[in-house]
Amino acid sequence: MTPNAVTIEQKPWLASYPSFADWGMDIRTEPAHAAFERSVAAYPNRTCMEFLGRTWTYRQTGTMVRAAAKGLQDMGVQKGDRIALMLPNTPYYIVLFHAVLLIGGVVVNINPLYAQQELDVLAKDSRPRMLVTMDLELTYPKARKTVDRNKIEKLLLCSMIDVLPWRKAVLFNIFKRKTLAQIEDNKRQVWFENLVQNEGNYRSAAIDPENDVAVLQYTGGTTGTPKAAMLTHANVSANAIQVAAWYDPKDIGEEKFLAALPFFHVFAMTVAMTTALRYGAQIIILPRFDLKTCLRAIANKKPTFFPAVPTILNAINTYPDIRKHDLSSLKLCISGGAPLPVEVKKEFERISGCVVVEGYGLSETSPVATTNPTVGTNKLGSVGIPMPGTTIEIHSIEGPHEVLPIGRRGQICIRGPQVMKGYWDNPEETENAIQDGAFRTGDVGYMDEDGYVFIVDRLKDIIIAGGYKIYPRLVEDAIYEHPAVEEVTVISIRDKYRGQAPKAFIRLKGGQTLTEAELIIFLKDKLSVIEQPDSYEFRDELPKTLIGKLSKKELQVEEDGQAKGSAA
Repeated sequence: MTPNAVTIEQKPWLASYPSFADWGMDIRTEPAHAAFERSVAAYPNRTCMEFLGRTWTYRQTGTMVRAAAKGLQDMGVQKGDRIALMLPNTPYYIVLFHAVLLIGGVVVNINPLYAQQELDVLAKDSRPRMLVTMDLELTYPKARKTVDRNKIEKLLLCSMIDVLPWRKAVLFNIFKRKTLAQIEDNKRQVWFENLVQNEGNYRSAAIDPENDVAVLQYTGGTTGTPKAAMLTHANVSANAIQVAAWYDPKDIGEEKFLAALPFFHVFAMTVAMTTALRYGAQIIILPRFDLKTCLRAIANKKPTFFPAVPTILNAINTYPDIRKHDLSSLKLCISGGAPLPVEVKKEFERISGCVVVEGYGLSETSPVATTNPTVGTNKLGSVGIPMPGTTIEIHSIEGPHEVLPIGRRGQICIRGPQVMKGYWDNPEETENAIQDGAFRTGDVGYMDEDGYVFIVDRLKDIIIAGGYKIYPRLVEDAIYEHPAVEEVTVISIRDKYRGQAPKAFIRLKGGQTLTEAELIIFLKDKLSVIEQPDSYEFRDELPKTLIGKLSKKELQVEEDGQAKGSAA
């Protein structure tokens, strides 16, 4: 049966689709860089990248991509070779990402803020032929050690000064010289400016989109052990097509995407970069998220699309002088990476006037699997309906993996053209994760009668207290309802009687006070006795990942360490 022939009874989300979108649309199978090349040809004079006041047109960006592709081939890079991009947000990432793919290479996305030990683990696993980084003190020393320790052939260096407007470059050279690294001479080192000193006549690589890997995207997955999702050219291009289809074509003009999230994270890679380039849009690149810089960029550069995580939206909502900043250019904000509290969504929509839709995905799904519609029903607390060509199934957690009926909680499983090929060099994990063509996410949730997906929690985060299952996200949602609460994370702690129990870590809003006793009273009619946290801890800050997602890992390690110390 073809996708168009599927009935509403079989796919309940079809009735919830916006009129301009088609779940059964033709999703073109093509190389991941093909849409960018079409935009270069169609919009040569349109601005492609803006970085701290300097701009590049699509023609200029395309010229750099071709020159970088030729330079990489001249250095011996061949189809299938892995090139590690250890880069913060700069134009270099966009150029080198597409140059690597153009010649059939594989991009390995690496967080430049990783510690040396983490970098060594990823380098040992991915075995890149080349590592790319900036000439910054923050990145170069670690990159140099990683190359030497892991016998990587080349280190490609990108100059920060070279991509700044000339006035800022002068000021940077004078006042921020200390942020530049002391670069040592090394025959295995080459500068980007030398790499692109050619005519750009690269040799085309024959790409098999369905089978050739475009990106290795590292993820802890459901086990906590870093492993690389193999995203094929077809995966990456399909997800950009799916995301692009989620906006009414008649409303699309010369869009501007604000890239405040790091490109090496799969959410920004797809939604802020590849989707933007498919639109022929301008990408406003921020080196990192800084609240004041971000607000100035929105007010002065007028972006229309804003991919963000809930903590960024909440930071904007609670900024004391937010009324002084014009956010009216924003049309659409896609929130992902973490659960979006209802109040955060409502407040951002109120102050900006734009539509905020929550989506859901994973590194293994390139990443977007579901999103609330941009028009029509946008269900609070839901991560939306399946993207075009995507099927969501809820499987039983225990026993045989049966597909459960509407409303039943189970493991969320995903089928679609954006689902990864598998885990790099890890057939056992691949077999565990993909069964009968469905990717097992490790997330617990359910689907309602309209096809909207609701996530309850991660399988690995579920707390088993005296035989009862407690879902930390439900506890967090209840605590978030208190007007004094800014952020909350709930983890599992050891309990001598129940085995495990929940503990809540809370950060309050500025100027607010709240005691444990007051919170217990507030939660009395919102949580069962079993779900009530055994303890609460109020903190000035809670740990977060680089993209601003609240992180349980550090708190769990801290609590486990204290428990071991007490036992000793």
